[in-house]
Amino acid sequence: MVEIVIVTIVKLLIYFGIMLLFVAYGTLAERKVAGHIQDRLGPYHCGPHGILQPLADGIKLFFKEDIVASASDKFVYFLAPALAVVPPVLVLAVIPIGDSITIGGKTIPLAVADVNIALLYFLGVTSLTVYAIMLGGWAGNSKYPLLGGLRSAAQFISYELILGLSIIGVVMLVGSFNLIDIVRYQKDMWLVIKQPVAFITYMIAAIAELNRAPFDLPEAESELVGGYHTEYSSMKFALFFLGEYANMVVSSAIATALFLGGWYAPVHWLSFIPGPIWFLIKTFALFFFMLWIRWTYPRLRYDQLMGMCWRFLMPVTLLNILGTGLFVILKNGGL
Repeated sequence: MVEIVIVTIVKLLIYFGIMLLFVAYGTLAERKVAGHIQDRLGPYHCGPHGILQPLADGIKLFFKEDIVASASDKFVYFLAPALAVVPPVLVLAVIPIGDSITIGGKTIPLAVADVNIALLYFLGVTSLTVYAIMLGGWAGNSKYPLLGGLRSAAQFISYELILGLSIIGVVMLVGSFNLIDIVRYQKDMWLVIKQPVAFITYMIAAIAELNRAPFDLPEAESELVGGYHTEYSSMKFALFFLGEYANMVVSSAIATALFLGGWYAPVHWLSFIPGPIWFLIKTFALFFFMLWIRWTYPRLRYDQLMGMCWRFLMPVTLLNILGTGLFVILKNGGL
């Protein structure tokens, strides 16, 4: 029992360390990608090629003056930024970055917890992020952050539905909510080949849920100052910022497990590279894709954003579920 606890703690620390590295250097990658797309260098002076920029940003935010809105609800005001960071950290427990390994004659799965309902856990936990957004907008007792929080909540809930429907096709094919089972199902063929529509709708919904451009309407500066986190500064603002990048990592990792074969190599002759390395490469590729999209497409209008969700993505995902259901029925011998 003690050994199990120790192994679990070690895995948690490793996973958490990987996420912190992704989040810290994801901010640097964001600025570098933006710079090169706009024909400039991005951060360059903090360390070689700006590699110490995340450290400089962290120190700056930690020591920056912390301004608290005088009319705010103090308990909720301080609670909201913490709620933005907690859900993606909790989801780490069910993400398998590799198959089981054997050490000293004992088999150790490369997931903190092998949960049969991992996908439901992922959907349930990440949906808590909407509380951070709503509470953050309401707690400052200011109308503009409140309007930003309301818009963000409507957007989040709408696209959360699309994201959940995108996953159903995968569950129907595999017959399991367990992420490890889903990855093992893709040993010979990735599910992005069988479920291309689901993959596309998942990525659109994931980006929209993260409030990232071209879907960053809740933070539309020209309309709502800075959205739901207008009244926050210093480390409280940084927690909202870090929560966004942590959710990007989690969304990319879940997409890797669902559609891109998880820890499996794209071709068998590359299988000599360890599975966890492949998982991290694919996760970073999707993470980079989200950065690329942000600095390529202009922001949508809010009516366009919500119209695309309900008038286009909703029918498409439902049709994908219907088509997948017919495929499964015919594969199993017909009606």
